[in-house]
Amino acid sequence: MKKKIVTLVWILLCSGAIFGQQAVDYILRAKALTEAGKPDLAIYLLTGAITETKDSRLYLERAEARIISREYSEAISDFNEANKITSSSGEYGLSRIYALKGDAATALYHLEMNLNSSFRKSEKEIMLDTAFGPVENRSAWRQFWKKEWYSITEKSISEIEYYISAGKIDESEAVLSDLKKSYQSNDDILYAEALINLSSGKYVEVLKGISGLVVLNPENEKYLRILAKAQNGLSNPAGASVTYTQLLYSGVADAELLILRADCYRKTGETGKALTDIEKYLEIYPENKAAISLAGKVEAVSGDNLKALEYFSKNLKLHPNDPECYIDRANSYFVSKSWDWAIKDYSMSLDLKPGNSDIWLNKGIALLNSGRAEDACHDFRKSFRMGNKRASEYISNNCIK
Repeated sequence: MKKKIVTLVWILLCSGAIFGQQAVDYILRAKALTEAGKPDLAIYLLTGAITETKDSRLYLERAEARIISREYSEAISDFNEANKITSSSGEYGLSRIYALKGDAATALYHLEMNLNSSFRKSEKEIMLDTAFGPVENRSAWRQFWKKEWYSITEKSISEIEYYISAGKIDESEAVLSDLKKSYQSNDDILYAEALINLSSGKYVEVLKGISGLVVLNPENEKYLRILAKAQNGLSNPAGASVTYTQLLYSGVADAELLILRADCYRKTGETGKALTDIEKYLEIYPENKAAISLAGKVEAVSGDNLKALEYFSKNLKLHPNDPECYIDRANSYFVSKSWDWAIKDYSMSLDLKPGNSDIWLNKGIALLNSGRAEDACHDFRKSFRMGNKRASEYISNNCIK
């Protein structure tokens, strides 16, 4: 068993060369292993990476994996090593570990260090962190929060973020209005305004506010994510792909950025770049449904329908009860005019989710092309009764005698 684990980790280490063996790529792979319930493999992988490069982020990620494995002493050592490389980067992690150990005084000492650093966490993030559960009823914890650790602006922005997440745009606008009355325009207020405009679909206004912030802060993750969403909202996938590239180059360890950029490349017709990103993502999450589906769609757009079918069939093996997986493959059969196979998959999807009017229509078209007009008309009428107006044309042309 141990030999198999070492072999697997060696493969992971070697395959990291595909990503240029950058710290962020090791972190992405380690995250995936930890999420899969394999923190020991994540620790082994990161240990190998640390022998090649001393990066505080590698120590931080290994510490997180060690927490999952309940190796608290080793995790503390890693957070301290991270602090030596990048001052204060490990303070929040240390606070969490000591809280888990029930040591409120030491946990609060490190939490204060975090709040006084550039790595400070938001009040919401701290309050929702279950690691502090063992100490949150202690008098020292309550006394700690009697101090105002956050400015009025920070608290207002947190309130705005909450209202937006709850879909309460009017309330978020009211908080912003009060904030503007009390303070001159600054980066935080411009950020809050961009958030509200984004949630309201005012993408042009978002660009006006956020573009200047990105110029001054080209590696700010929050600003770049808002910019990319606004660019997508304005049907500018080329611009969004550039922004996602900026996020990836700035060292954001989020594999979903590869999928977001791949989808942009798909829309701009850059199928080669799209597939490169998807393949990188699938090396990390080989069974991800959305990524496999996107790979199939990109292959279909590029003209390789057989390869597309391979991806869609793989998805069905992994997710046999998902109607969308049947629809993906059915659509691929539909394009290649393999009507009987398309009918079979459309039927399977409708067995699982019968309320999709577009699929009833597509199945009807496939039935019509396979010479089963009566069955096709049944499906056209079914689609029309569900509100699909496109079905009326097929009914009038093929079903009215």
